Amino acid sequence: MPTGSGIDVLPDEVLHHILGFLEAHESVRTCVLARRWRHLWKSATGLRVVAGNGEFLGSLEKVCNFVDSLLRHCPASPLHTCEIRFTSFGHWILTLCEGGESETRLLRHVNTWFWRVMASVSCQVQVLRLRACCTDLVPGDDDPSLALDKRSVDSRHLTRLELYGIEVNRRFLDFSNCPLLEHLEFRNCLFDYDSRLRICAPSLVSLLLDYIWGLTPKLESMPSLVKAVVTTEDCFDSCTVANCHCEFCDNSYSIGDDTGSNGSVLLKGLSEAKDLALISGPDAYTFKVDLRWCPIFSKLKILLLNEYWCLPDDFRALVCILEHSPVLEKLTLEISCEKHRQQTERKGTLRPMEGSAAILEHLKIIEEDL
Repeated sequence: MPTGSGIDVLPDEVLHHILGFLEAHESVRTCVLARRWRHLWKSATGLRVVAGNGEFLGSLEKVCNFVDSLLRHCPASPLHTCEIRFTSFGHWILTLCEGGESETRLLRHVNTWFWRVMASVSCQVQVLRLRACCTDLVPGDDDPSLALDKRSVDSRHLTRLELYGIEVNRRFLDFSNCPLLEHLEFRNCLFDYDSRLRICAPSLVSLLLDYIWGLTPKLESMPSLVKAVVTTEDCFDSCTVANCHCEFCDNSYSIGDDTGSNGSVLLKGLSEAKDLALISGPDAYTFKVDLRWCPIFSKLKILLLNEYWCLPDDFRALVCILEHSPVLEKLTLEISCEKHRQQTERKGTLRPMEGSAAILEHLKIIEEDL
């Protein structure tokens, strides 16, 4: 029975939970507080390794040795949350290359840590976050810098996976062996440049695809999906040719008419959602092509769109998705004033949507964010 005062009166299980919110090096340092605290950190429910910009240990060698030792000393830890975040990943790679070493050493270490946590039955990790960015090299440059091994994730406990600055592959995107995975986030991640990858996550409840590099991934069926945010501004499914009339750029004639075979990339997989945000750059054509086979969004109540969907003099994309959202209650149009002004000058004057009254009569709220 714990004795003393203050935090010392708390049982070990509560202290394990509290220590799980600390960064790893801070958690380990608690071992010097008292005899009782000597081994408490080994059973912390969270592992948070945050390194870079001089914040933690400094050198790559010290970081690698610390994390390797940490994982060896916690083989039976009831780990529920794991966060590995590098804010100086690019600097370390550059240092290795300048010293004549290969960056594969660093990549091998990080991959080992990631897959060791995933493979540990005793850890039972439910939340896993992995972030590697290069903003320390060039401010504003957040190119994906860490390529994960070509392996599939197999976990009976994982419920949330968040990736930032990671290069993914075909095998990794198969989450069919993660029956409890409900929340999936890809921020600033690199998909394949040459072939379209598929995301298979049948148990998802929420999905975030933000700042995608490479070809936009195809979404498989997600029957339990409730909320999704998809941004395709930086994807490679784009064309910058002025007044292009290729089958990808100028296909508005076929919007919603089900012509050709069903080649939906995003919209079909998102069709079960209740809350959607669909953001695209002006040159991207993924959504435009998907509208050829626009599904019925039978559960969609909340929808956020940007100016891509309501170009001056052409509201057909907006009309199409509204026609296929029979129970929509709230529509938000997020419009950049400068972009909208330039498009108006280029396209001409605004015209009302055909049949707008019939389409919008079921809406309760319409908002415009400028």
